[in-house]
Amino acid sequence: MAKAKTAFVCNECGADYAKWQGQCQACSAWNSLSEIRLTAGKTSARVAANQDPRYQGYAGAITGIQNLSDIDLGDVPRFSSGANEFDRVLGGGLVPGGVVLIGGSPGAGKSTLLLQTMCWLAQQQSALYVTGEESLQQVAMRALRLGLPTQNLKMLSETNVEAILNIAQQVKPKVMVIDSIQVMHLDGVESAPGSVSQVRESAAVLTRFAKQTQTAVLLVGHVTKDGTLAGPKVLEHMVDCSVLLEGSEDSRFRTLRGMKNRFGAVNELGVFAMLENGLKEVKNPSSIFLNRSKHPAAGSLVMVVWEGTRPLLVELQALVDDSALGNPRRVTVGFDHNRLAMLLAVLHKHGGLLTSDQDVYLNVVGGVKVLETSADLAAIAAVVSSFRDRVLPHDLVVLGEVGLSGEIRPVPSGQERISEAAKHGFTRAVVPKANCPKKPIEGMKVIGVERLSEALDAIFEH
Repeated sequence: MAKAKTAFVCNECGADYAKWQGQCQACSAWNSLSEIRLTAGKTSARVAANQDPRYQGYAGAITGIQNLSDIDLGDVPRFSSGANEFDRVLGGGLVPGGVVLIGGSPGAGKSTLLLQTMCWLAQQQSALYVTGEESLQQVAMRALRLGLPTQNLKMLSETNVEAILNIAQQVKPKVMVIDSIQVMHLDGVESAPGSVSQVRESAAVLTRFAKQTQTAVLLVGHVTKDGTLAGPKVLEHMVDCSVLLEGSEDSRFRTLRGMKNRFGAVNELGVFAMLENGLKEVKNPSSIFLNRSKHPAAGSLVMVVWEGTRPLLVELQALVDDSALGNPRRVTVGFDHNRLAMLLAVLHKHGGLLTSDQDVYLNVVGGVKVLETSADLAAIAAVVSSFRDRVLPHDLVVLGEVGLSGEIRPVPSGQERISEAAKHGFTRAVVPKANCPKKPIEGMKVIGVERLSEALDAIFEH
């Protein structure tokens, strides 16, 4: 019997080493190396024997050398998942041979979303749902509770990847779900399911099968405490699309965000509502995030963020209060903590407002995470509104990036953001001067500003 070889793989970046060391030299992460066993067993030979020799990698068929100009640029065929919000995040739908990794915390609705999608797809084509964490009876009870059509969806309860692929070669599904990749295992890998080596090798075999048979494969992945996908980082490099389903325990809304997509835009956002009969897509997300109080309050302001390929109106709330601590608190929810500290320094330097003795709390309503700089001016305006106890008008929208020297920088897609605000009844907007529309928008007064002091005067002129 051949002696098993071992390697040490970084969970963060996928770099491998011959022996263990405390820090990964590739990504500088500490204590991220895990031992895996490299075994050339019977399983690998049996899996390789069932594969087309043209498909030995992850990128599809192996062909000869071609000129870049000779490559066929035909549209990538897609088919709908049955939910427009899901299709939006995927870049227009599922791609044959594409591998999608769906992550999310327990109870977020990953299995519910995929079960709804598979039941709908099974009415048009062959679909296979593989469950390794739940029994078939549990899945059937959920489908019955949600009122889903269950006639044509094929179910399989199995955790052995070889057995799954043998059945899949007989059934020949066009789309297959693996729920979840953390419980799958290969006989030739001598480690427990969920380990680095099992997850990596199982995903590699399933990805190779998807490319060989042009089967769309959806993998369910768990997340860690900090919200990132569990398992080796190389798992995200293997797949074509990686999406994350997020949602707080006290909210009935779920957001599906694209983290990686080889077939579409990244950071695309889809919004769903968790109801008794399953996840229902929200056609107009801005309407749910703008459910504001009827009684105006200081520190509340609406901003326009850009999510993927569309604008989204969300409410930003700030609370500034006297601090009883020697080091005042800076607490943010849905906003970058370090950026808030920087904006408060800019506000002091170029706006004349000192908050070093104040506790500052900033919250993006609805559980949305703001990942861009267009919310800078809105954050400063909300802080000033709360500090001065000045209520801002309900029909005011603010957007713009604030530089360290106090200048207001333009933001991408400014025209579309202003138009979206006008559609929702906003009549006044304070924006960077470079983003002012060339033609006036009916019912909307747009004020262009270039400096922070000028912007604050325009916002609080009422």
